[in-house]
Amino acid sequence: MLKNATMTIPDRTLLERNKLFRGIGLESVAHILKGCQVTTLKNGATLLEVGQKNTSLYLVLDGELRVYLNGRGLPVHAVLGSGECVGELSLIDGGNSAALVMAARDTRMMVVPHELVWAMVDSSNDIARNLLAILAGRIRNDNLLQVTTSEPSLEFEVAANIDTLTGLHNRSWMNEAFYRMAQRCERSGVQLFLLVADIDRFKEFNDNHGHLAGDSVLKGVARIMAVNLRPQDLFGYLGGDMFAVLLAEKLPDGAMKMAERLREAVAAPVLRFGKSSAPLSVGDTQTIQVEHVTVSLGVAAVQSGDTLDSVLAVAEGALQQAKTDGRNRVKMATARR
Repeated sequence: MLKNATMTIPDRTLLERNKLFRGIGLESVAHILKGCQVTTLKNGATLLEVGQKNTSLYLVLDGELRVYLNGRGLPVHAVLGSGECVGELSLIDGGNSAALVMAARDTRMMVVPHELVWAMVDSSNDIARNLLAILAGRIRNDNLLQVTTSEPSLEFEVAANIDTLTGLHNRSWMNEAFYRMAQRCERSGVQLFLLVADIDRFKEFNDNHGHLAGDSVLKGVARIMAVNLRPQDLFGYLGGDMFAVLLAEKLPDGAMKMAERLREAVAAPVLRFGKSSAPLSVGDTQTIQVEHVTVSLGVAAVQSGDTLDSVLAVAEGALQQAKTDGRNRVKMATARR
């Protein structure tokens, strides 16, 4: 449910950081923004439904929105936080929303009606340029659509590429996505990296607590990693206790920083598990154990001519070294000739 509110000074500071106003002083459009409202979308509420007519641009001040391309039953396509906007595609082309957008927690947004969006575009070439950049980035990073929408039956194709336990893309999807992303990176001159993550001592965990508890931990780790990745990163489940991420970075340091971010994110919380295979919340009466879970990660740069299998072998070598060095750490594969 949307709840109206007034814009505070902290909200104004957050608004200035929005991608739409990058490099622009708000003073130039302050008279237009007076006609906009700040609203709060409560945790779990829906902002846009697939097929819904949209007449506004939503600028996220704080909180978190999740984008699902084909409904709640499929994996999160994008996570949008402070500084992001949503609704621009359907607003500009005049069509209906192509995605389901929901709040993952209470989210404050400025709602800009379509007539005020065009008024800002008319008044500022810089805003027009920023809006074009946002659109271009959204289209360029819309990896799921690029991989699956060429098929005549999208729902069946997507379902076949989803792991039912974790809700993540599976190995088959990763194979196709790898080929397409490698081509895009080669054209743009950006390096592609593969990150492989493996849950530490997972076999021992399963032996001690059972596979239902293990399934719960797998889901928890998948969820934690997903929310810490960027919309343009490709995330998949390889089976067992292994996950993979494809990401484009200018330098190896960027890939290592992302891997370290994922490692820290998994290590930070205490994952709970119980008699059912579903992740449990704090205080759940079915909870029988809490566990500090960690992951080790291997990172490898993709080279010309690599297949997913060949670069996986290199990344897994680095992963094994991380395990040998003590687990709960990140290791970069040595350069190949």
